[in-house]
Amino acid sequence: MLFWILVAVLTAAVAAILLYPLLRGAKAAEDTRAGEVAVYRDQLRELDRDVSGGLITADEADYARAEIGRRLIAVSGAAPAEESKPARHHRLTEVFIVLILPIIGLCLYINTGRPDLPSQPLEARLANPGNDMAVLVAKAERHLAEKPDDGKGWDVLAPIYFSTMRVSDAETAYRNAIRLLGPSPARLDGLAETLMAISEGVVTEDARKVLEQSLTLEPNNPRARFYVALSMEQAGQPDAARGAFEALAKQSPADAPWLPLVNEHIAKNGGTAVAPAAEPAAPPSVPGGPTAEDVAAAETLSS
Repeated sequence: MLFWILVAVLTAAVAAILLYPLLRGAKAAEDTRAGEVAVYRDQLRELDRDVSGGLITADEADYARAEIGRRLIAVSGAAPAEESKPARHHRLTEVFIVLILPIIGLCLYINTGRPDLPSQPLEARLANPGNDMAVLVAKAERHLAEKPDDGKGWDVLAPIYFSTMRVSDAETAYRNAIRLLGPSPARLDGLAETLMAISEGVVTEDARKVLEQSLTLEPNNPRARFYVALSMEQAGQPDAARGAFEALAKQSPADAPWLPLVNEHIAKNGGTAVAPAAEPAAPPSVPGGPTAEDVAAAETLSS
């Protein structure tokens, strides 16, 4: 019942906000007409004073009085008749705002919403989160608040934080996962990408150290090698960057999804695109490289 009371109060508030300009406009129009009538009546009295003072003749006064009278009649009598149509238009608008608009909103909610769904406290929603990602994250956060040494929990939350651009939380989660579970190429690469997101795409010194640590664990990690080459490019070392990009391109499979981007950076640093062997003898093993989900996501992004 409280929900419907809140809905009624909000509906009334929105209707009042929408009606206020219409009501204010009508009042302003009435004030304008009253002001014009007062001005014309003052002009009539001024004519009588001018005639008494000999400033104008009686014929001139009669002519001016007739013109002022015509304008006075137009304002006081004809104006309401002319404004009857806009007034009807305003009444239709008011009816739409007060009656039709709330009815449309109610029908849409009944049709697409869940008015039959009972309210649930946070505890009940955390106990049965279903597919609600926000509730799942809240449940994991509550668990980690009680057990901050659960490395697997931090390991799960870190990429979720990064994908939702909660980069500060992602950095904390990655560092905790590395501290508790030990470094791995995936965790180190994730931390490096998070640091770059915080610095708006710049491969900072801290991020580069993390990438170099990842390469000590997996030298053929294409993701870490690409970012290290990018750090050289950003540092104004085109020759070193070109060499690093060319080495990565030569050792990449022909169908590697990152190869076109690598060739773009080779060209940007004064080189020519590198075509890898069409049929490599044995596909290089790149554990810690982009997963199938990473590749699918990368295909939707611009370079």
